[in-house]
Amino acid sequence: MMHFDSEVDATGLKCPLPILKCKKSLNEIKSNQVLKIIATDPGSKKDFEAFCRQTGHTLLSMEDKNNIIIFYIKKRDLD
Repeated sequence: MMHFDSEVDATGLKCPLPILKCKKSLNEIKSNQVLKIIATDPGSKKDFEAFCRQTGHTLLSMEDKNNIIIFYIKKRDLD
């Protein structure tokens, strides 16, 4: 299990809500901290990959088990 500093439960939510909840939570944590997101929308896999590419945050891992997708995103260093 990976270390994380904050967690977002986006289960049952459809695009764009998981990304919006993620953005809000990333704004609340410090640079280089890790956010865990739990989602069930299959489209969120591509959404989070694109989001991290566009924003500079790091997608540390993505795991899909029984249609529950867990993402670990490291907030980019703002310095």
